[in-house]
Amino acid sequence: MRRLTVVFLLLPVLAVAKESTCYGTTSKGSLAGGVKLPLSGGNFESYSAMAHAAGRTYVHSEVRDIVVSAYQDLEKEQPEKVYKYAETGFKEGGRFEPHKTHMNGLSVDFMVPVVDSEGKSVHLPSHPLNRFGYDIEFDGDSAYEGLRIDYEAMAAHIVALHRQATSRGHELWRVIFDPELQPNLYKTRYAEYLRGNIQFSTRRSWVRHDEHYHVDFDLPCKQVR
Repeated sequence: MRRLTVVFLLLPVLAVAKESTCYGTTSKGSLAGGVKLPLSGGNFESYSAMAHAAGRTYVHSEVRDIVVSAYQDLEKEQPEKVYKYAETGFKEGGRFEPHKTHMNGLSVDFMVPVVDSEGKSVHLPSHPLNRFGYDIEFDGDSAYEGLRIDYEAMAAHIVALHRQATSRGHELWRVIFDPELQPNLYKTRYAEYLRGNIQFSTRRSWVRHDEHYHVDFDLPCKQVR
C-alpha cells in the first residue's frame, strides 16, 4: 500500500511536465515553455553562474535532454574530459544580444574543450574580464596562454550530440566553428563520422568562433506567432 501511495503522489508532478514549443527560425523566432540547462553536472558546467541566474541559458526541452544526455555519454567515453557550455537564449526566445540567432531555443554555444601544458583536460576560463570567455583568441596553433584546444574531446562531443539528437528523431542543422581550425577535427578518430553526418559552416561568421562552437539543432517549429 505504501508503494502505491508513492506512485500516485508522483502522478500529478509528471502530469504538469510540459514540452517546449519553438516558433520560427533561430534568427527570427520565439520559444514557449523554455527550460534551463543545469548549472553543472559530473563533467560539465555553465560558462557563468551569473549569466545562468540572469536567464541566458534557456533552451527547448528536447535540446536540454539532448545536451544533458550527450554529456552523460561522454562521462563513459571520455571520462577524463571536462566540458563547458555557454550562451543559449531566453526563456521565451526572441532577440538575444549580441547574437544574431539563438531566438527559438534551438541554438547552443559550447566553449572549446582545452588541455593545459601537462595535457590535463581543464575548463576554458570564462569571467567578466574576458567577456565570459568570448574575448579569448586562439592562435594558428590552437593555443592560448598555455592552453590548447582538445580536438579529440570536441569531436567526441559533437558526435555525442548528433547521436542523441537522432535517437530522438531529430538532427543537427549545422555547427559553426572557425573554418581555418576545422581541419583539426578531421585529424581525430571521429573524422569519418563527422564527414558523413555533420554539416559544418564553411563561411567565416561575423565573429570568429574559435573559442566556442555554435550548434543549431533541427526540430520542427511552428510559424512565428
